[in-house]
Amino acid sequence: MKLALDIGLVITSVLMVVLVLLHRGKGGGLSSLFGGGVQSSLSGSSVVERNLDRLTIFVGLIWFIFIVAIGLDIKLS
Repeated sequence: MKLALDIGLVITSVLMVVLVLLHRGKGGGLSSLFGGGVQSSLSGSSVVERNLDRLTIFVGLIWFIFIVAIGLDIKLS
């Protein structure tokens, strides 16, 4: 069980780093390297950015659940 939690935490941690780096900041971020440099003038954020936000929040929640589960596993051991 502990090995599965550790592997899940590592995978979600790497995903969180990648997803946060893909977000457009004031300087454009890494998202401009992958075709995200074109801005939509119709709205403040494009559909792709909203989906990236949702995916980042979802992965962040899974990451948090792994951290809590590892903490409980350590406490109960």
